[in-house]
Amino acid sequence: MITRRTLMTAGTAAVLAGGAWYLSRPGAPGGTASGLLPGPAFAQETGAADGAEAGFEVIEMVQGDPEAPVEVIEYASFTCPHCASFHANQFKELKAAYIDTGRIRFVYREVYFDRPGLWASMVARCGGPDRFFGIADMIYRQQQDWGRSQDANYIVDRLMAMGKTAGLTDEALNACMRDADMAQTLVTWWEGNRDADDISSTPSFVIDGEKYSNMSFEDFSAILDEKLAAADG
Repeated sequence: MITRRTLMTAGTAAVLAGGAWYLSRPGAPGGTASGLLPGPAFAQETGAADGAEAGFEVIEMVQGDPEAPVEVIEYASFTCPHCASFHANQFKELKAAYIDTGRIRFVYREVYFDRPGLWASMVARCGGPDRFFGIADMIYRQQQDWGRSQDANYIVDRLMAMGKTAGLTDEALNACMRDADMAQTLVTWWEGNRDADDISSTPSFVIDGEKYSNMSFEDFSAILDEKLAAADG
C-alpha cells in the first residue's frame, strides 16, 4: 500500500513541478505556463474543486449505471503497484459482477503522490471519458516498465506512446502535457478529495460514504452485497 507519508515529500509544489519540467523538456513545443491555452471543457458531469482554475474542468470518470443504488469511489495512483495489482485482478471480477451488470456506480479518482502519477493522469484524461479507462488500463499494465524508471524523459515518452496507441495525436498529447491549468486544477481537485474523504493511502475505497482499504474480491463482494440488500430493503 502506498501512503502519502511515503511519497509526498515536497507537497503540491513537487507534484506541480512536473508541468514546469515538461515545458522545458528538450523537443517539447515552446511556450510558457502563463501563455498556455486552457484544456478542453467537456460538457459532462464535472467535479471541479473550489478554487480550481477556470480553464479546465475535472470530469468524474464513471463506469456502470449512474442510477445504481450503491456507489463505489476508488482512490488510486497510477504509480502505485498495489493499485496496478488491484486493476489486474479484483477489478476485473468487480467489473463483471457489479459494474457491467448495472448494480453499482463506479467512480475512479486519481491520487497524486508524485509527478509521474500526475503525468499519467494528464495523458489518460487527454482522450476524454471515452478513452480514459482504456488508457488507464494500459498505464497500469505497463507500470513495471515506465513506473520503475528514474528518467523523466523516458517516463513521458512511454506514457505518450500509450496515448497514441489509444488514437491521440502528438499535437493533442503535447497540448495536454503543457496545460498548466489542467495540472493545477487536477492537484487542487485531488487535495479537496483527500481532505473530504481522509485519503492517505492507495488504493482506498469509499462505498456509500464509508472508507475501506484494499481488500480481496471476496471481501469486496460481501460488502457490496450487504449494501445492495440494504438498498433493496
